[in-house]
Amino acid sequence: MPTSVHAMKTAETAAIPGQKQYLTRGTGAYRRASLALFLSGFSTFSLLYCVQPLLPIFSQQFSVSPAESSLSLSLSTGFLAVAIVCAAAVSEGLGRRSLMSISLVGAALLTITTAFAPNWHLLLVIRALQGLILGGVPAVAMAYLAEEIDPRGLGATMGFYVGGTAFGGMSGRVLTGIFAEYLTWRPALFLIGAIGLAAAIGFIALLPPSRNFVRRPGFDPRFHLRAWLGHLKNPALPLLFAIAFLAMGSFVTIYNYAGFRLVEPPYDLNQTELGLIFTVYLFGIGASSIGGLIGDRIGHFSVLLFGLALAAAGSALTLAASLPVIILGITVLTTGFFMSHSIASGLVGKLAHGTKGHASSLYMLAYYVGSSLMGSAGGWFFAVEGWAAVVIFTLAMLALAFASACFAQHLARRKA
Repeated sequence: MPTSVHAMKTAETAAIPGQKQYLTRGTGAYRRASLALFLSGFSTFSLLYCVQPLLPIFSQQFSVSPAESSLSLSLSTGFLAVAIVCAAAVSEGLGRRSLMSISLVGAALLTITTAFAPNWHLLLVIRALQGLILGGVPAVAMAYLAEEIDPRGLGATMGFYVGGTAFGGMSGRVLTGIFAEYLTWRPALFLIGAIGLAAAIGFIALLPPSRNFVRRPGFDPRFHLRAWLGHLKNPALPLLFAIAFLAMGSFVTIYNYAGFRLVEPPYDLNQTELGLIFTVYLFGIGASSIGGLIGDRIGHFSVLLFGLALAAAGSALTLAASLPVIILGITVLTTGFFMSHSIASGLVGKLAHGTKGHASSLYMLAYYVGSSLMGSAGGWFFAVEGWAAVVIFTLAMLALAFASACFAQHLARRKA
């Protein structure tokens, strides 16, 4: 490893308040930062969502219901949501780069440990701990980008980072499904953990030191409380947080329970076939980057509204009985969701006044609470009324997200 943690912290505290030295497009440092953040998104989401295609297997092997099996994902996202708030405060003293590095390595090692869990309850404990330690990445990564990247290119860079999360989410699901088909689920999780560890090492080697970050020694609860309350008083930001909660909740609900539908007749998909459906995440990668670029040119709120409408259309398409149409619906949903998420997360950085790490932490808190709560709640709808109830549930969430985006756009225009 070319840089020690001590050196990273020293470099991160070298910035002088008031002097902004942004990473600009076309420079080597900009390219290294973009690739490093792509790797962080890839590692985080491959480790977080690798269990999703295994939910039907967990349900059978451990004799638990579909809703209970979803706890292997919901506990991770729930604890991650709590950790994100703490991570923003910790990163003010430890440093963005150091905290992200520790989190990525720790989460990869815990995924490897999950492969050896002897029972269901211990597996859930390890997954909860994994979510807790992963909280050091998402909000801090967004804060790093908002602080270090030239604002004129922030949308494109944020889209690239979100593209990494999409690629990680796809890879974790697809590779786990394939590995589980041929090697069983334990070796599958071991291999995913090893891949995540390699990505973490690449991240540490590539990410440039922060130049605009100023470390705050010690821990002042009043400072952090004022920062969070200040962002909640910004009228537009709570609406963006609501969009994160609702859009992510609808997206995870579809992905959590589509597998239970598709492994049953008349589809009878095996683990490899089910995993390959998640290759539609490639559309999310493209949508994240393209959405950010278009948003920089024609307006971010216009792209946000379009993305949410697209997600709703995709969710509705999954009501069809035809497997190709269901896959098309999941593809359209994925495209719309990632377009919306890349734009909404970028808007948080733009609209927040100071302490951008705290604003990002609130956005990611809402994002993962939505994943945890709504992802598990969807299991109740699926058990009671089947797939149609799941779709109605997701459409209701996306309609509320669309209304929130319209109101946030109105507030932003009025302020401008």
